[in-house]
Amino acid sequence: MNFELRNVSKKFENKFALRNIQIKNENGKIIAFIGPSGSGKTTLLRIINLLDSPSAGNVMLDGKNPFTVSNLERNQLRTRMALVFQNPCLFQRSVESNIAYGLKIRRTLPKIIEEEATKHLTLVGLEKVRHQFAPSLSAGEAQRVSFARAIVVKPELLLLDEFTANLDHVNVKILEEGVLQYHKETNATIVLATHNLFQARRLADEIIFIFDGKIIEKAEKEIFFSHPKHHLTKAFLSGELVY
Repeated sequence: MNFELRNVSKKFENKFALRNIQIKNENGKIIAFIGPSGSGKTTLLRIINLLDSPSAGNVMLDGKNPFTVSNLERNQLRTRMALVFQNPCLFQRSVESNIAYGLKIRRTLPKIIEEEATKHLTLVGLEKVRHQFAPSLSAGEAQRVSFARAIVVKPELLLLDEFTANLDHVNVKILEEGVLQYHKETNATIVLATHNLFQARRLADEIIFIFDGKIIEKAEKEIFFSHPKHHLTKAFLSGELVY
């Protein structure tokens, strides 16, 4: 899915969370929004996912402004996206039922639901706990369920908000491998917000550095990390940026 942000700003009371954001993505890329906590990364994802509306500017999804089309068209656009939050919120049901939920509400055939649920349980290494009550899982396992639940419906635009924050290296590895596998199979556009520079380097094709609600610099990954141009980018990468 193609998305474009045209001079998007977001204001909460008297404070700007985003200022004049301009992004035009290329389909099939993995893009990383990096920056310190409070820089506006989550707000940006929420606007792209239509959970929030901009205070100014326009959001375009496949050439349509979702805030000016009918409710039906807006909901159709929503079904083509998925957002994985930092803190998973699981349904009060089994692991398998959580993962299968999106397929069930789309009235997918039971045989296909079972096949896809099994495939995605295996992808995130949870096939042995498929019948376990989901809220009883560990934090890392719960996030793996959340990720599998998001990708089982094959979103064309996958948004990941600090999706491995505070997880141990085993869960991080499983989730990152899941992202790369999903991208390889679908060529979906993937946007992740992270303050983890190593993760951005492992996963992304393009890096966008956001600070104080503004885009400071954007470039292809290798260029961004090897030849940053802006002094704030250099300070952030070196760990010297005070915020």
